[in-house]
Amino acid sequence: MLLCAKENCRAEIEEGEGRDFYGQLLCDDCYMNALSPVRTCDPWAVRSASLAKEHGDTTEHGGSLQQKILDMIGKSGGLCIGELAAKLAVRPGDIEREIAALRHMEKIRSAMKDGKKIIVLW
Repeated sequence: MLLCAKENCRAEIEEGEGRDFYGQLLCDDCYMNALSPVRTCDPWAVRSASLAKEHGDTTEHGGSLQQKILDMIGKSGGLCIGELAAKLAVRPGDIEREIAALRHMEKIRSAMKDGKKIIVLW
């Protein structure tokens, strides 16, 4: 049994199932994240979300995971990505993608608290 090379993952990989990414053996999830990295600061995505909102697009409310993130942040006043992932029992990479989408919709933003980057409501 092999392990994913990403330090924060280290998932077990069956022989022949791993993906090579610049000499690193990655699991499927880490490989997809490496090919399509999360971009939280994307002016075009923000513009697209605001145009959709102006034209009455109701998809801005997000999916159930996005709503859970918003609810949890609202109740707590702000959490770091690791805390959100742990409380929602979701991989940090999946939380980062949802946070990027919510950031583009200008629902959440990051802030510094006690020297840590946290996610807070917009």
